[in-house]
Amino acid sequence: MSRQARTDTAPEIAVRQLLHRDGYRYRVNLPVPQMRRRTIDIAFTRAKIAVFLDGCFWHGCPSHATSPKANADWWRSKLERNAVRDVETTQHLESLGWTVLRFWEHESPSSIQATIEEVVESKRH
Repeated sequence: MSRQARTDTAPEIAVRQLLHRDGYRYRVNLPVPQMRRRTIDIAFTRAKIAVFLDGCFWHGCPSHATSPKANADWWRSKLERNAVRDVETTQHLESLGWTVLRFWEHESPSSIQATIEEVVESKRH
């Protein structure tokens, strides 16, 4: 797990490049207010929009999640805690007035970008 990328994953970079190309500016890996060791992948701080690009394995994608055979109980517990943590983080940010957008790593970067830009624009007006 220590070799697993936590930041700057290929899907994150692809989406960030598309957003930047269109003139959007954002913060990367912004700490979640009042929650230790949790970060927002892409944050639009003025509009209070938090974007998370979740990995299929680590966050339990309904289409692509797999269950390791070795040490299965430990992994099941670990992945369930990740899902609970995601819900807690989303609820916390929403209670602070943030809009939370969550996407799976297998989704098209251009469709993710379009959704993000639509939400950002709706907050500006």
